[in-house]
Amino acid sequence: MKISYNWLKEYIDLELSPEEVADKLTLLGLEVEEVEEIGSDFEDFVVGYVKEVNSHPNADKLVLCQVDIGEETVQIACGAKNVASGQKVPVAKVGATLPVPMKDGSYLTIKKAKLRGEVSNGMICSESELGLSDDHSGIMVMDPQHETGTPLKKALDVEKDSVFEIALTPNRPDAASHIGVARDLSAVT
Repeated sequence: MKISYNWLKEYIDLELSPEEVADKLTLLGLEVEEVEEIGSDFEDFVVGYVKEVNSHPNADKLVLCQVDIGEETVQIACGAKNVASGQKVPVAKVGATLPVPMKDGSYLTIKKAKLRGEVSNGMICSESELGLSDDHSGIMVMDPQHETGTPLKKALDVEKDSVFEIALTPNRPDAASHIGVARDLSAVT
């Protein structure tokens, strides 16, 4: 049975960390086998506005985008075919760490880089690079109503969560829902 920490907080007042909740649930007889962190807090990700798209002078498959990220306009090299001026896009600023692990299990942190001789100050992201879907066919184009520079966490209305994998035994059908688990947790807190 999978139980969301954020959902539990909607039912009861929780001042415990996910690890403390896992310990309490296990002591209640709801053995927590695993606690999985999902989602991202999207630190250093913002809504950007693509002001201008120009050909890269040294690469056929890259373009140079002038992107307004709120406090400044930065140049970002991009290889997506669907990038165009006038779009609102998710931007990983320099220092941001992508929430999806690479093939080797490490996480990519965005740095100021030179791509074929041109400076790139960030990354325009696809849905798959943000961990929102498997779509990596191009960048994610956002609703134009979003304010430029808005933190991506606020624009997407998402937050990090912890999911408890509970080994549910046949004699505990009361714990087969978030409300049942919240009731048990409420009794001990």
